[in-house]
Amino acid sequence: MLGLPRPTLDTPVSLPRQTVVEQAAAPMLSALAFFFVMTSYYIIRPVRDQLIGALGSTSLPWIYMVVFVVMLALTPLFGMLVARFRRRRLLGWSYSFFILCLLAFVPPFLAQAQIGARALGLVFYVWASVFNLFVVSLFWSFMADIFDSGQARKVFSLIALGGMAGAVFGPLLTKFLVLRIGVAPLLGVSALALGVALALLLRLSDRVAGQRGEELIGGSLWAGLKELWARPFLRYMALLMLFGDGIGTLAYALVADYAKDHLTDTVARTSFYNDLDLATNLLGALLQLSVTPWLLVRRGAGWGLVVPTLVNFALLAAVAVLGVGAVTVFGYRIPLLVGVMLVITRGFAYGMTKPAVDALYTRVPRETRYKGKNFVETAVWRFGDVLVTSAVSGLRLMGWSAGALALAGAGIAALATVVARRAGWSPDLAPEEHTRLPARDTSPA
Repeated sequence: MLGLPRPTLDTPVSLPRQTVVEQAAAPMLSALAFFFVMTSYYIIRPVRDQLIGALGSTSLPWIYMVVFVVMLALTPLFGMLVARFRRRRLLGWSYSFFILCLLAFVPPFLAQAQIGARALGLVFYVWASVFNLFVVSLFWSFMADIFDSGQARKVFSLIALGGMAGAVFGPLLTKFLVLRIGVAPLLGVSALALGVALALLLRLSDRVAGQRGEELIGGSLWAGLKELWARPFLRYMALLMLFGDGIGTLAYALVADYAKDHLTDTVARTSFYNDLDLATNLLGALLQLSVTPWLLVRRGAGWGLVVPTLVNFALLAAVAVLGVGAVTVFGYRIPLLVGVMLVITRGFAYGMTKPAVDALYTRVPRETRYKGKNFVETAVWRFGDVLVTSAVSGLRLMGWSAGALALAGAGIAALATVVARRAGWSPDLAPEEHTRLPARDTSPA
């Protein structure tokens, strides 16, 4: 972990100038790195999502099934990398792989007319989903490895805000560039942004090299799956992931059906999804600048899990009562209520739930932070996608309306509130740590 021994309450603390500078440097460097990670992803995200807008929600189950199978296949490979390589090499090899993949997609996109937009789009959708989950999950595993729980509650909102800024900048950059350079060169821009993120993370890793947490993790290749059954906190997080994914995927499917029925042009669909991303990320940034830091520091990370589930319950209940289309609430006209639901549920997931979850992962062993966390946030997440989209399609075939689906989603949100309460105060979590002050490692390389 970063830091010096905690002083007692009655001992005056006199910090050298270098220590004060280092205290601020690690969170700022982390936030900047996450900015470029999310910029890289959000450059390619509208390209991925417009495919689903073209196909509708009925295509989601089998697409997510493919993603889930790929995730399961990659789980032991990731476990092997975590077990055998130190943090710096793990970051370098993982991020470099995705950078090379981005560059490898450039020629196929240039030859899209010959390959076929549907075939290329499906392959790219699967790959982009894997890219998002592994790159972001590994980033936060690294963050949980170098900050203690006291620091995490203070700085993870700032770091997440850096990512949210990238998530806002990425769509704006995409909107500016796509009409000027086309889709294929955008992949090169995305690769460049991810390369900058990697350079910053390697520099941060070097700053903390030699301190506690850099040793090899070791363990089993399948430790992530094994810990899911052995550790109560991880079981709660898996359930919370499934419930949250159920709510998010339900909203995503309803919006996909709207896009298919009302937006027939590829450019219009891409712009529509881009606008949803922009609104979502602005809300997430607002939460990270206001409510989330106060809640995590004053009330604890557990409440950062509970509050979003209550918000989701209220939103889904509103859709169940008022419908998915245009409504007037307190004199204000909402053109697409299900779109508003998608923006708010995602905004709270990114702006509050995510920093809270990652702050809680600082209170578990290192193997759990990397292997267990990665398994929950990749394989379990995509299993939830398959389960939920299959259920939604099945219920649609049985004649369930959007309002009935939203009512079922409200029930899921109520269950998620119970699980969130247990996860945030799970008995196997280590005690909260007071914030420790980061110190520059001066040991030789």
